Amino acid sequence: MSKESMKAREKKRRKMVRKYANKRAKLKAEGDYIGLSRLPRNSSPVRLHNRCQITGRPRGYMRQFGVSRITFREMASKGLIPGVKKASW
Repeated sequence: MSKESMKAREKKRRKMVRKYANKRAKLKAEGDYIGLSRLPRNSSPVRLHNRCQITGRPRGYMRQFGVSRITFREMASKGLIPGVKKASW
């Protein structure tokens, strides 16, 4: 479980990336790198990091489900994810 401040920081970054996306694309198309450097650092999509929606864990993230591998395994075992079942052979 990550700290609430880390989750909040990531949420703030996502909001800022959405806010400046059009402006950033326009400046990039024009080749205005000085203008790009004047935008806030957190408005860059490179600074985003995928986190588990439930626990906030930054590692072992599964894009298809939006959760970490540990949370995914728990949810799959409980039958909370439709179409997923434990393999056995």
